[in-house]
Amino acid sequence: MNPSLRSILIVPALVLLAPVVAQAQATPAANPLDVVPDKMPFDVPYGAPVTLDRAEAVLAASVAEAKMKGWKLVCAVLDSGGNLVSVKRMDGAQLASIDIAIHKARTAVKFRRETKVFETNVQSGNVYQLTLDDVVASRGGIPLVSDGKLVGAIGCSGGSGSQDEVVAKAGVAAFAK
Repeated sequence: MNPSLRSILIVPALVLLAPVVAQAQATPAANPLDVVPDKMPFDVPYGAPVTLDRAEAVLAASVAEAKMKGWKLVCAVLDSGGNLVSVKRMDGAQLASIDIAIHKARTAVKFRRETKVFETNVQSGNVYQLTLDDVVASRGGIPLVSDGKLVGAIGCSGGSGSQDEVVAKAGVAAFAK
């Protein structure tokens, strides 16, 4: 293309696009934190505490899943008040995972959501959540819901977040049966 013809076409195009580019730069992207949902998120009512028998069944399924995969984890079940019902530490699981598993379950009970939600939000830059009491922003804490009510939660720790989540989900699946 002829250089003078190119400048004849490009210069007017830039003049026309300049206001559009300026407007796009002046308008900040919508902040996801400013979005107001119509309904209350994670609005699951609390129910009667999970029984020891059901908690033990959840833990048995979780531990079986971890054993099958060769992972050494700690799994804990808390009731709807955030109190420990039962905990299982597999042979060789790190000691720190005892408190972490309990803390993950407590986060899931208190905030009525999976701890993965906090992990995802923090990874997206919403780090303000780390200022809240009892938040663990790592996968592996999942509420236990029965008849539409939160009756407790399971927390698993000792592997990667994704491993902890797989084992916790095995327990939740057993609880749902």
